[in-house]
Amino acid sequence: MKPIVQISLDLTNIDEALETAALAMRAGVDWLEAGTPLILAEGLHGVRALRKAFPTTPIVADLKTMDGGYLEAEMMAKAGATHVVVMARAHAETVKCVVKAGKDFGCKVMGDNMICEDMVAGAKWLEDLGCDYVIHHIGYDERRGIAAAGHRMPSPLDKLREVVQAVKVPVQAVGGLSLEQAIQCPKYGAPLVVLGAPLTIDADAFKTADGNLEASLRLICEAVHAQTVA
Repeated sequence: MKPIVQISLDLTNIDEALETAALAMRAGVDWLEAGTPLILAEGLHGVRALRKAFPTTPIVADLKTMDGGYLEAEMMAKAGATHVVVMARAHAETVKCVVKAGKDFGCKVMGDNMICEDMVAGAKWLEDLGCDYVIHHIGYDERRGIAAAGHRMPSPLDKLREVVQAVKVPVQAVGGLSLEQAIQCPKYGAPLVVLGAPLTIDADAFKTADGNLEASLRLICEAVHAQTVA
């Protein structure tokens, strides 16, 4: 697949999310993500508002589902989400329920391997259970905690090639990537490039980053879209 740019709207109010989403779409972003903070703050109303404002744009609902998978996926799909996220650390039955709901309601399933002891095996397990995409993810708290202890901050790039080689579904790398690293993801074989904190969202305040965000996003989108997936 051609490289895709997704912006993670890790914001806490829908007005700011809509404003940032409009800016991102003008800059050439392909997919919108209702980030976990936005879902916690606004719930289904946030997803519905994004769908109303952007009727043809793919919308990822970053639910991080751990249980009650069928209902959560059904609710988000009916609200307008085209993609939902389930965690690899959930029970296999939960993943299966999300996959079933995805098929029933026309929604794709993204499986997130965050906190798996074996990230590569976790990605393969998600694919085997029917997920349409794999999110290779180093978590926010994990990264910050390890760095605060004086150790090297882990990066999803550390095992990204191994994850890509282990699965046939498209892979997305998430977690503390620099701008340069995010743009490089298609060269690792991961076509879904996510822009969130700290690239476009202030990682501490969960607000839209300062600066000329639209111009920066346009340059990023051009750089990603010009690539082919390795």
